[in-house]
Amino acid sequence: MAAVERINGGLRLRLLLQPKASRDAIVGVHDDELKLSITAPPIDGAANAYLLKYLSKLFKVPKSLIVLEKGELSRHKQVFVPEPKVMPVEIEILLD
Repeated sequence: MAAVERINGGLRLRLLLQPKASRDAIVGVHDDELKLSITAPPIDGAANAYLLKYLSKLFKVPKSLIVLEKGELSRHKQVFVPEPKVMPVEIEILLD
């Protein structure tokens, strides 16, 4: 399985999340997952909420439309981003 794939007018991302990092960043591919670091701590769903907000800004899509499909309580997550308006360079490279 690919870390990033186009499906039904959107993107499915398989993520390895590193919460409580020093900065928000797309780190790269790690074992067929896209590694993301975020500054939010993994407490009471704060990291999940922050992740959706971060992806919303990254792809210019309303956060209410982004779906956390799998991994609510795990560092390994699967997210669907519908119709991204902007494509980060790191993601574009993985799609080519």
